[in-house]
Amino acid sequence: MFDVISIGASTKDVFLISRGFKLIKTPQFKGGMGECFSYGSKVEIGDIYFDTGGGATNSAYTFSNLGLKPSIVSKIGHDIYGMEIMHILAHNGVDIHNLSTDKAHKTAYSTILVVSGGDRTVLVYRGASANFNEEDFNWSKLKTRWFYISSLAGNINLLKKIFIFAKKNKINIAWNPGADELKLGASKLKSLIKDAYVFNLNKEEAQKLTGKKDVRSILKAIDKMSAGYNIVTDGGNGAYLSDGTLIYYAKALNVPVVNTTGAGDAFGSAFCAGLILRNDWDFGLRLAILNSAGTITKMGAKNGLLEKIPSQNDLNRVKIQIIR
Repeated sequence: MFDVISIGASTKDVFLISRGFKLIKTPQFKGGMGECFSYGSKVEIGDIYFDTGGGATNSAYTFSNLGLKPSIVSKIGHDIYGMEIMHILAHNGVDIHNLSTDKAHKTAYSTILVVSGGDRTVLVYRGASANFNEEDFNWSKLKTRWFYISSLAGNINLLKKIFIFAKKNKINIAWNPGADELKLGASKLKSLIKDAYVFNLNKEEAQKLTGKKDVRSILKAIDKMSAGYNIVTDGGNGAYLSDGTLIYYAKALNVPVVNTTGAGDAFGSAFCAGLILRNDWDFGLRLAILNSAGTITKMGAKNGLLEKIPSQNDLNRVKIQIIR
């Protein structure tokens, strides 16, 4: 029996850091901002960093670090990067027997262009992770207390099967959907949101899903769809948690930001770990803030994560207040 099984993508990541990457305000890009470099030029790279990533591997890493027994359901290519992912997970205490290999597609790969201040643009090749389907699940071996589900490339049919299986087997679900799932809209997702014990989005995603702007309105809208814990993260501003009655705000820690990749995975998985370990949302929220703060101070999605349960003094560094 596992404590938690992470379900989602596994990727090979390369981080490129350069002063030649510029942020430019322009209406030509969605969001009004573009990350640019001079056309036709050679752009000098100041530093380069290799790591593994993807919501499934990142979250499983946190679960193992915090003393839980995790497994991972994901898909990799039959290549050197897939072997690297397997080795790193197994070395860190994550069960890899539910990891499948795709001989027709390469391991997913992300090129991450990092500017000063830690913001980044991600160039994504989804590869094997986009070819993920129910045949990659050995359902009889998925004996666990929790599922932690991240992006499944918009595969709504697979999501429904996972949720049905979880309900039948009394498995709690923490769900952090990706952009492709959220594109389906609230009407197609609300039946799944209803059955999630934890539903976690960043503010921009939550605004698009609900059509609301401010966090209170966003969480009220999500609370109507879900009776569980609903979370909206807001980057350097902190995070908001609703238990259906009250909204709690946890302020982000003031730490130097090197790279924001993986912060969402660090937050969501640590909150889930807090519920698994102590069934305590307050403990989970403190773990989540500390875990995400650690990862943004280091390059890569797995460096800087908590390596054990923090001391009470460290937990007390996180300030939580009721805002409703």
